[in-house]
Amino acid sequence: MAKDSSFDVVSQVDLQEVDNAYQQAVREISQRYDLKDSGATLEFAKAERTLTIQAPADFVVRQVTDILNSKLVKRGLDLKAVHWDAPEAASGGSVRVKGHIVEGIDQPTAKKINKDIKDQKLKVKVTIEADKLRVSSASKDALQAVIQFLREQDYGQPLQFTNYR
Repeated sequence: MAKDSSFDVVSQVDLQEVDNAYQQAVREISQRYDLKDSGATLEFAKAERTLTIQAPADFVVRQVTDILNSKLVKRGLDLKAVHWDAPEAASGGSVRVKGHIVEGIDQPTAKKINKDIKDQKLKVKVTIEADKLRVSSASKDALQAVIQFLREQDYGQPLQFTNYR
């Protein structure tokens, strides 16, 4: 019997790149004329994987979010990796928005990906392992078809394909 080939489906974010984008965004906020004295702040908690924007108005929050998103894209990070909460009122009439960096594939999403792959009727075996999926098959063409299929789907978070053997 031929040896099976496999690859892993993972969702990872390079936190150093997020930190670099955060630093660039903070620098731009402090230098931009329309945001310089607005009181808008951007914070990044690396341990909790959260970004927090606090600003005097919802309009300013959107501007800061746009700046941060542009820096993330320039650094090659997918915007689906950050899930933003709804704006909430903070002290002094300001607005606060929290963004959570998504890493790892949660169980419901993993089960949905597994079901979608099985619905393709390809001869592959999918195994859910903690926060990743391992797809294996004797045919490398079937694995390529799975990768192509998953790239066309939207699961609300970025997917990478690693350990292709």
